[in-house]
Amino acid sequence: PAKSFGGCAAAVDYSYKLLYCGLIGRSWAMVFAGGGFRVKLYDIVQQQITSALEYISKYLLLEWFTLSSEVYYSCINWRISNAIYYYFLFQECTPEKLELKKKIFGQLDLIVSNDVILSSSTSTLLPTKLFTGLKHVKQCIVAHPVNPPYYVPLVELVPHPETEPSTVDKTHALMKKIGQSPVKLTKEIDGFVLNRLQYAVISEAWRLVGEGVISPADLDLVMSDGLGMRYAFIGPLETMHLNNQNPYDNYQFNLLFSLFQAMSEKTPADPEHLNARRAWRDECLMGLAKLKKQMKSN
Repeated sequence: PAKSFGGCAAAVDYSYKLLYCGLIGRSWAMVFAGGGFRVKLYDIVQQQITSALEYISKYLLLEWFTLSSEVYYSCINWRISNAIYYYFLFQECTPEKLELKKKIFGQLDLIVSNDVILSSSTSTLLPTKLFTGLKHVKQCIVAHPVNPPYYVPLVELVPHPETEPSTVDKTHALMKKIGQSPVKLTKEIDGFVLNRLQYAVISEAWRLVGEGVISPADLDLVMSDGLGMRYAFIGPLETMHLNNQNPYDNYQFNLLFSLFQAMSEKTPADPEHLNARRAWRDECLMGLAKLKKQMKSN
């Protein structure tokens, strides 16, 4: 609904509040509760509460979820309660409407203390558009989850130019605590990182199919049975690092040299370490191949 709003505020030691019970809000509730925190959901629409309860209850029946916390539900009026003042993080989960999000953060800015983190789940809006002009801008950050976050743990942390490093560090530590895989962007950029990579792949996929190079079905197989399997455990940079004994020999660019240094810190570029990492990769791929074969047979 246009006037629904959301987020989560977290007490330092024991509980989180999720305001707005849409798909992202209820998903965050499952993640926070799974991290051992009591969770309370809020929404101005009672049906959203009911729907969220049914949604979460369905997933709680799966063995994947062993939630150690109780999930609570309630409704809240449009005006944000001062109770949020006592929590240290507010995670906004509203639809991607700039003016709606700015209104919420403007209201929060009037009531939060100087140590509260104001975070947005937006996947498209830049921090400068959301947070510029707020009194507590140093405490603002985007924490963009990947849907559904209870299966896909990546969270992109995108700071405003005025965000304090401690805000990024605290949010990073919180996401690690609840089992997510946070990554830090050093500055804002349109699309953040995940969507930029995703759209680069999609753009090339459209071009290859459009030019008649490959059929749509075979294009998808290239990803699902090729690159997708490879990238399920390691990224493109480490893949390059492991694919050759000296994968950077043909490049003289400073960027490639810095990449080589970064990759070598994780896996030194000597035969012993590279072979050990390759063996680990192959073991993971073997397990994934078995799982895919099992899923197809089912």
